[in-house]
Amino acid sequence: MRISSTLDQLHYQAKQNRWLRYFAVFNRIALAAGFLPSGFVKIMGERFTDLSVNHPMGHYLEALHLTGYYYPFIGVVQVTAAILLLIPRTATLGAVLYFPIILNICILSLAVRFDGSLLSSPLMVLANLYLLCWDYDKLKFILPFNQPTILQKPKALSNKFPTIFFAGAAATVIILVLIITNVYNIMPRNTLSDCKQQCSNSNNPGACNVFCNCIHEKGQSLTKSLDEYNKALKKPVRIK
Repeated sequence: MRISSTLDQLHYQAKQNRWLRYFAVFNRIALAAGFLPSGFVKIMGERFTDLSVNHPMGHYLEALHLTGYYYPFIGVVQVTAAILLLIPRTATLGAVLYFPIILNICILSLAVRFDGSLLSSPLMVLANLYLLCWDYDKLKFILPFNQPTILQKPKALSNKFPTIFFAGAAATVIILVLIITNVYNIMPRNTLSDCKQQCSNSNNPGACNVFCNCIHEKGQSLTKSLDEYNKALKKPVRIK
């Protein structure tokens, strides 16, 4: 069986399940709710967070805030994507527009280890991917392996609860959370005090404090701060 025929059949079956339809609506509303507040803040020209400019994400947001009309333009695009998601006839266009924005936010959050969206942005990417898959019948025509397939429409939607799908979705979320919360050995956190709180549980509190000071007091980049942290780890710990 061709890959296009397989995807068509899987999508056809999913589209006829009432619970998966509800889940698509839930994702649309959740994603729209994630972009509307942040988009309006940018449109108003206000700074998005109160992070110090010394913080890696603070560096980025401060520079972004000073880019003139580019900053509110991002807000307009975010609000537009959110509104399009909320309108059934334009939901597909909203999902397409939303995806590159949230993917960029996700990569940025992971790159600078920003607590504020470290977990939420990957989950939003997954939700967006679900919506893109949900609208596969509209997007498949741009795929290179697409072939026309004729499927008969059923008379009624299925009310069978897709236990395997939602169990898999829950497992994916749990695995993602466990990976993200354990992949980094040290985090910049949002403030100096928050950063130093993790030092008490560190194997080398001195190296941890060096990292926190590099970030929040000296305003060094995350890469430079991590270099200083790794250098401090190699130094022998003095026992008083």
